[in-house]
Amino acid sequence: MKAVSWTQRVRLQQLRVVTAVKEHGSLLKAAETLGLTQPAVSKALKEIEAELGVTLFRRTNRGVEATPYGEAMLHHIRQMFSQLEQAADEVAGLKQGVGGRVAVGTLISASARLLPRAIALMRRDRPRIVTTVLEGTWDLLAPALLRGDLDLTVGRLPEFQHREGLELEPFYEEMVAFVVRASHPLAERPRPSPMELLEWPWLLPPRETTLRRLIDRAFRDAGCEPPIPSCESLSQLTNRRLLQETDIIGVWPERVARDDIDSGLLKRLDVPLIVSFGPVGIARRRGTTPSPAAAALIEALRLTAAQEGGPAAPPRGVSGEDP
Repeated sequence: MKAVSWTQRVRLQQLRVVTAVKEHGSLLKAAETLGLTQPAVSKALKEIEAELGVTLFRRTNRGVEATPYGEAMLHHIRQMFSQLEQAADEVAGLKQGVGGRVAVGTLISASARLLPRAIALMRRDRPRIVTTVLEGTWDLLAPALLRGDLDLTVGRLPEFQHREGLELEPFYEEMVAFVVRASHPLAERPRPSPMELLEWPWLLPPRETTLRRLIDRAFRDAGCEPPIPSCESLSQLTNRRLLQETDIIGVWPERVARDDIDSGLLKRLDVPLIVSFGPVGIARRRGTTPSPAAAALIEALRLTAAQEGGPAAPPRGVSGEDP
């Protein structure tokens, strides 16, 4: 007689117990969350551990902690539940008409123009699709993408430490713009030198970001020390207001600054520093097939990126860089 595989014996309730114990670090709190008794949670955990032949959690003075076996199991359980949620959303969307749900992570290089325009384009044909947007850096987005919490990310492609397990599709190369308020004293000065720029206050991204490293390198290549920031910030709203109301100099991806430059709120300085921000595109988990809703957003992103123009990024397969 053919043996019944573990996947046919395991119950969803047992998998929920594993995730609840990890989340709360306590069998009692996990039981309260699931509406079960503590003995029932303990029994479910022992059953799944017996089936696998390993210990998923160990007791400590602070509660219970996942073992390496537990962490590995949790990684796949989270992906499974995420895919089940996506399946339910997709079926509900199909039942209601043309719908579905897509979760996308975005970096600063895509959040100002590329992503909102792509969402608007997608909604013309698929108005029932619900889009959830999470903005952040790769330290936040990469784990969420690999867990299955996100269908894709869009923005500057990740560096080596974040690209494992991802498929990358570059759209175009982004340049860096040095920007100030329209009435800034430097706004009418023809091609201010790096030394002249250093006389003014600077608004820069944090030191650990790729954009900051690119700016520091550009000044060193020009024979100068990098600017010392008066403010370090990744908040787009805060940065925009500071640039409009002070004499601070900021650095933005060119497409992020383009609308404010075109409207006259900001001025792009003509400086002798040419800085490439790197390839902008999308990232997905390797070996996965996007849902119809995610596929619709991906196609809209491709069309929007083509309309944006600018130099195309070279094919990179599974390479790229960070925000």
